[in-house]
Amino acid sequence: MQAQNLSSSGAKATTPARHLVATAIIGAAVIGYLVYKTPESRIRLESLSQMANTLGELSKTDAAVVAQLLANPETRGEARNV
Repeated sequence: MQAQNLSSSGAKATTPARHLVATAIIGAAVIGYLVYKTPESRIRLESLSQMANTLGELSKTDAAVVAQLLANPETRGEARNV
């Protein structure tokens, strides 16, 4: 196995696609909401998903998952004592 030499003309840094970044950010907000269940974490999830949806970076399936999570009464309420 030989190491490849990367020249500045051959290899270029790639940036992740915007929809992947949006998915990662919303995923973190979902986890925060599920763990803490605070009004702030809910508002953060709502606003981030709305922004991503407005920008066209949130798939219909992902938007439906977030909407279902926010509509589920079992995920609403006060923060748990951890």
